[in-house]
Amino acid sequence: MNPSISSTTTSSGTTPSSSLDSSTLLAIFSLAMGAFSIGTGEFVIMGLLPDAADDLGVSIPGAGHLISAYALGVVIGAPVLAVLGANWERKRLLIALMAAFAVANFFSSVAPGYLSMNVARFISGFPHGTYLGVAALVAAGMVPRHRRTQSVAWVLMGLTVATLIGVPIAAAIGQWFGWRSAFVIVGLLGLAALGCILRFVPKSAPQRRTHPLAELNSLKRPQVWLTLAIGAVGSGGLFAVFSYVKPTMMNLAGVGENTIPVILALFGIGMVGGNLVGAYLADKNLEATIRGILIWAFFVVGAFFFTAKHPILGSINILLVGTLVALGPALQSRLMDVAGDAQTLAAALNHSAFNAANALGAWLGGVGIAAGLGWASTGYIGASLAISGLLIHFVSLRLMRRHTHI
Repeated sequence: MNPSISSTTTSSGTTPSSSLDSSTLLAIFSLAMGAFSIGTGEFVIMGLLPDAADDLGVSIPGAGHLISAYALGVVIGAPVLAVLGANWERKRLLIALMAAFAVANFFSSVAPGYLSMNVARFISGFPHGTYLGVAALVAAGMVPRHRRTQSVAWVLMGLTVATLIGVPIAAAIGQWFGWRSAFVIVGLLGLAALGCILRFVPKSAPQRRTHPLAELNSLKRPQVWLTLAIGAVGSGGLFAVFSYVKPTMMNLAGVGENTIPVILALFGIGMVGGNLVGAYLADKNLEATIRGILIWAFFVVGAFFFTAKHPILGSINILLVGTLVALGPALQSRLMDVAGDAQTLAAALNHSAFNAANALGAWLGGVGIAAGLGWASTGYIGASLAISGLLIHFVSLRLMRRHTHI
């Protein structure tokens, strides 16, 4: 039986009503709390790079490798832990992943040197993708199928709220009490999430036991690769623009550095709105929503080429760019449909694809700027990535329809 269908029952075997009860809401909140701690842990270092560089005795670009080490941990850890944990009961797996995340961040707070800090950051990123993927599966399994994508979005909302609340607070504490203290805060958030999961998340229904390597069979499915490619390429435009939003707005729009936090907050507000509205629409018509988000991305990201010179228009544009995170929950639901029995691996790989989009968008945006195309060139570079993602989605649908008619 396809887990994405059987998961529309609760662990007791009953179908949830369309009105979610308090126990379900508490469980989803607990899963989102884990996403909140992960989001805070991923992004907090970005605001503390100068402090980290000074303490570790390296340049700021050298300290930037702490960001890359975490991202590498996400990309490698997601498939590895998904395969190793394929036969684990999902609540037990979530507890183990969150415990590992918390311990790794406590290690980050005391890592004595540059090398050990990079190792700590790499290990911290390892549980990231698998936790978010499994949490999405668990959340989807506690609600009716027609609310599946919304439940996934509620979990991923933890990442969004982390950028608005968790990261600024942890970064401020890091500036007041030393940059390493920020990782103590992240570790404590991880332990708090672990406690909530223990208390409020129900055990999953028994799963059919298979050899862990059987999860890799999902990689033989073209639709899995195409869905991952849609995210890795189509989301790249968001990161092409956002990675360089500070120097672009300061150099072209003439905004002051003290205005940048406001622009970043607008981006976060856009993320919240995109997450909620996109998930609602995806539960109505998944493929049409994915197509619509990619078309929206083309216009919104492309518009930045024209609005980047205007403080108000550029800021509004950044808010709209934030709405493009809506693609994540929609693709997570699509993977549930196309991955067959290998749900855990496919769900985890969605977050590897998102990190690949981060790397691809930032790299291509940097290439354009370095080539002398100007700060605003990230707009049309990002728009081309959105169109590429739309073409991949078109190919995916054609193959899917052809297979259905055979």
